[in-house]
Amino acid sequence: MGNFDDLLARNVQYAQSFVEGGFDGIAHAGVAVLTCMDSRIEPLRMLGLNLGDAKILRTPGGRATPDAVVGSILGVHLLNVNRIMVVPHTRCAMASGSDQQIAEKILATDGTDIRGMTLGATTDQRSALEYDVRMLRSHPLISGLAAVGGFMYDVDSGALVEVC
Repeated sequence: MGNFDDLLARNVQYAQSFVEGGFDGIAHAGVAVLTCMDSRIEPLRMLGLNLGDAKILRTPGGRATPDAVVGSILGVHLLNVNRIMVVPHTRCAMASGSDQQIAEKILATDGTDIRGMTLGATTDQRSALEYDVRMLRSHPLISGLAAVGGFMYDVDSGALVEVC
């Protein structure tokens, strides 16, 4: 199929010493973390949490996309979530321009045309974060059931700062 042999070999090693199975799937710390897909972010470690403590939702730029909203709602109603953290980060590619600018960059880089696709990119991360937090706080299936906070993660220092 694909060329995943190296990853499957690493998984064999991982599975041989895996002892953290048997969790029930709820968020034991009552937390959902909506953050970026950037591999520099380790949501559990940055919060001092362990496997099974939180639900992790990842989107480009850590934006509250429709799928992330669905995940948040399910977390609140089924998975013990009573706190939702929205966590974009510094030096994010999704903060380097508008949807159109990022689409143009992809077109120039490899010829793929995604112009017109909604990406959620913005150079004003703070306004986007405040919007996403307001939207989640006021959502009728979340409001009154979970606290929602907005935070900024610094990928160079590891520090997390509450923004809204």
